[in-house]
Amino acid sequence: MRILIVEDDERVAAALDAFLVRSGYATVRAADGASALTMLGADTEVVLLDLGLPDTDGIDLCRRIRGRSDVPIVIVTARNQVTERIKGLRAGADDFVVKPYDVHELLARIEAVTRRARPVHPESEARVRVQDGAVEIDLVARQLLIDRMPVELTRKEFDIVAMLARYPGVAVPKERLIREVWNTDWRGFGHSLEVHVGAIRKKAGQQRLIETVRGVGYRLAG
Repeated sequence: MRILIVEDDERVAAALDAFLVRSGYATVRAADGASALTMLGADTEVVLLDLGLPDTDGIDLCRRIRGRSDVPIVIVTARNQVTERIKGLRAGADDFVVKPYDVHELLARIEAVTRRARPVHPESEARVRVQDGAVEIDLVARQLLIDRMPVELTRKEFDIVAMLARYPGVAVPKERLIREVWNTDWRGFGHSLEVHVGAIRKKAGQQRLIETVRGVGYRLAG
């Protein structure tokens, strides 16, 4: 996921950038409204927008972004007046977070707005085929097929496979897998993740299903 951070305070932007990268997101930063509009692209999936920008008011920028894109916008600002929240939401923002904030709460809000924005795919588009079609992952029926034979996975095991299937060719960080599958940021689940990945590999037999990306996490093979 590519997140556009619009923040003129370098220290705040750098700290938020580092946290999001550690959490498995790609980021790009803009320090003013003009740069934000230039950097806003079709691959931008979330905009984190500060209202106190040097060249424009953030509410106006929010309207301009909404005028050209349906990208989820989360306003992140020190302005805590109710009137500002109303203005932001009416300008097209999807959520409003007041500084100082807890980064994990902000992350949860990012995930919430992207879930709401994610299109509902027809069942035919929810099947992922990899490795020359030898492996099929049906995200709707929650089924893994290898050479057309079903592989029995536990709920957590399939959640891991499904998460990797949603990001083909991408190394998904262990922290993000733990957060998505176990709904926690506790790193003590790292061993549980490794055990579950080992079980998936064993059930896949000779078919190489999950690759380890050293220092990062896992990705779907092929």
